[in-house]
Amino acid sequence: MNFKPSPEVFDIFTDLLDSFARRITQKDNSRHNALRFKIEKHTLPNYFNQTDPAPRQIANEQLQKLESAGWVTLKWVKGEHDHILESVTLTTDQVDAAFRWLRRVPIAARRARLSDHLLGERFRFKGWRLMAIQFTLDQLREEKSPAPFSLDDDDLNRDLLTAFTSLDEVTQETPHRVFSVRVFNDSKRFEPLMGAVATLARRHNDEWRGLNNDEVLRELNLVANPNHIYLHGAWKIIDNADREIALEAFHPSVGVAAAQAEKARQVRLAALQTASPLICVENQTSFYELIRHTPQVTAICLWGNPSPACRHLLRRVEDVALCVWADIDYGGLNILAQLREQVNESALPYLMDVKTFEAHAKWAKPLTDADSKNLSRLLRRPSLFDMQPLITHLLERKLKLEQEAIVLPFTI
Repeated sequence: MNFKPSPEVFDIFTDLLDSFARRITQKDNSRHNALRFKIEKHTLPNYFNQTDPAPRQIANEQLQKLESAGWVTLKWVKGEHDHILESVTLTTDQVDAAFRWLRRVPIAARRARLSDHLLGERFRFKGWRLMAIQFTLDQLREEKSPAPFSLDDDDLNRDLLTAFTSLDEVTQETPHRVFSVRVFNDSKRFEPLMGAVATLARRHNDEWRGLNNDEVLRELNLVANPNHIYLHGAWKIIDNADREIALEAFHPSVGVAAAQAEKARQVRLAALQTASPLICVENQTSFYELIRHTPQVTAICLWGNPSPACRHLLRRVEDVALCVWADIDYGGLNILAQLREQVNESALPYLMDVKTFEAHAKWAKPLTDADSKNLSRLLRRPSLFDMQPLITHLLERKLKLEQEAIVLPFTI
């Protein structure tokens, strides 16, 4: 176009191109759906100016030229043809030309720029991070969304790749803000990246599929603040300097710092406790309910999916059976599988069976479609072969149960 867009036309095209950019960076990757701008007083107040008709007249003239050139389709208010527009629809095959006209970088160029950036950094990564980079490159090649990378924000992409590279340096539990300062010299700069890092990690590491953002970051040793692992019973922890830490005197429980747990070389339970299993409890509320009703047990609070430090501590426990008490749902069964696969293959379920479920079924909640899909996937997990009757029962009943609903003491 050999004319400069008026302010109203510029605003219309800016909105249309922003809509197109959002579509490309979200799940709707189609270039063929209509891009329409509806003209209303709150969107273009000067277009409806009653004392100065010039903005409307100039906008109408320019948009009619653009329609003649095949760039847009105009819809006029009924009875106001050539006078007041109702909407402007951009022809999608003219999008790149419109980007150039407004001197904005076309989508194709932005895709190429991001691809070049990722290709230049790909050699630095391996494992799930390399898979994440390659997946994004494939998305760009197929003109699909690169999210959580961005076609519009080069700074975000650069920061995300910097954070990716720096994950290798996080070998022990590190607060988000400390990581942010070390990497960016800014305690808050990592905050807007946390969701993107968690999304990419969860998408490309099967073991983390069922984890929330905080749990995924915890697997990467990134935490809001240093964590503590709550223990109940006669624990004795021998650390890597052969120091013995006896916890029996603490009542009703004691929190051991994750950093301390990571140094455990050996964990023993007092003689009176060895005949009973160690019960690993998913949630804090149920942990305290358990030790209140059955104070003779030995227990540990997992805080959801157990952290790397928690799993390390449990691997060091000697000569004691391991039991897992979690929600009777996908998340709880996934915790049982994780502990069997990464800590102790002989770990047993505790209060996670059909009898317990039915005794408390009046407090059960309906399964969502995602719940049903995830539970069905667990049927194929080798470590949960013995739990297939319970999983099948949940699918048939279309219900799940939180462990807080179980009335203690309850005898299986």
